[in-house]
Amino acid sequence: MRERTKDTFGLWRKGVFNPESNVQFGEGGAGTFSDGKLYTQIKDPHHYGRKVLTEFVKAGAPAEILRVSKPHIGTFKLVTMVEQMRATIEALGGEIRFQSRVDGIDIVDGQVRGVVLADGEIIPSRHVVLAVGHSARDTFKMLYDRGVYIEAKAFSIGFRIEHPQSLIDAIRFGEEAGHPLLGAADYKVVHHCRNGRSVYSFCMCPGGTVVAATSEAGHVVTNGMSQYSRNERNANSAIVVGVTPDDYPGNHPLAGIDFQRQLEALAFKLGGSSYQAPGQLVGDFLANRPSSAFGSVSPSYTPGVHLGDLRTALPTYAIDAIREALPAFDKRIKGFAMADAVLTGVETRTSSPIRINRNAEYQSVNTRGLYPAGEGAGYAGGILSAAVDGIKVAEALALDMNGSGGDLLGKAQ
Repeated sequence: MRERTKDTFGLWRKGVFNPESNVQFGEGGAGTFSDGKLYTQIKDPHHYGRKVLTEFVKAGAPAEILRVSKPHIGTFKLVTMVEQMRATIEALGGEIRFQSRVDGIDIVDGQVRGVVLADGEIIPSRHVVLAVGHSARDTFKMLYDRGVYIEAKAFSIGFRIEHPQSLIDAIRFGEEAGHPLLGAADYKVVHHCRNGRSVYSFCMCPGGTVVAATSEAGHVVTNGMSQYSRNERNANSAIVVGVTPDDYPGNHPLAGIDFQRQLEALAFKLGGSSYQAPGQLVGDFLANRPSSAFGSVSPSYTPGVHLGDLRTALPTYAIDAIREALPAFDKRIKGFAMADAVLTGVETRTSSPIRINRNAEYQSVNTRGLYPAGEGAGYAGGILSAAVDGIKVAEALALDMNGSGGDLLGKAQ
């Protein structure tokens, strides 16, 4: 975790990108560098979510997450929690192999037999949990090439928007803004557009920052994160438009990945080909004119924001939808479309662009012993829902192993 943090800061502070260790890849996954939101809208009749929160508190999370309505942790606390969870896993007999990329999977007659590491080592197992996150594009292609059933799924694309947190506090809390019991205000908005698209806020980060979140060289991706204190000067969220496989180039299960890559490579170019992100003031975006200077809102994205015109950064239908949605949001949150608010592009990793279909036993529909899990497999949308899905997969795996009387649990990777 510590080495990964240094690598991530290398991009943010120096523009030096490490494709093997960054915001998306490394111990703790993408959720470690985030607001650490721990609430979800999934149905949870067995209270798995409570189990997750309890384990997080054991790992060092604030005990308040067990009682507040919208619990969150923040990046710095998540880093130490992940380290503690690693120590617990090792104390229970688990083994964690860093810098051991899986480049292949051994499948014989539709049955998993193990995984193949980049150095050629084969780890044998008839049970493999696939919990790789939504940006493991090389793994998705490898699985597809090996015949594992995958289908394209919907996700969303858009920009990050930044306002002064004080403005959001005043709009949401009125004269009580700034009260220490209230903290930093958040919001959630949605608009259904005339062109049939829906625009909504996603991953709202009160008192947070916009972060560089690419996982491939020559691409720009934005995301948002907050610390536990949520005391940075700006509020940010993604303003995104839903897209479906009908929007992707080509009729292919991995076409959504190609779509993401096109947008991210274009953002890199629009930002000056230096990992700066392309940006535009909201007033200029709505007036269809390029931006040349920042106003009262200073963007938080590092390595930096390159001002210009975002109208070519997304497909026309997405630009039109966002231009319609921002004034609509302003009617509900007065000041949301303030001229000096900053749009930063592009947000493309809202969720996995693929789904690795599984059956009632949580195994791949055509590959026995392969357990697709969490957000990368298309079955979750955040820290808590991914953790809940992980519990369900672990229980299904244990049931199958007990029933077969086969492998040692310690060999399941």
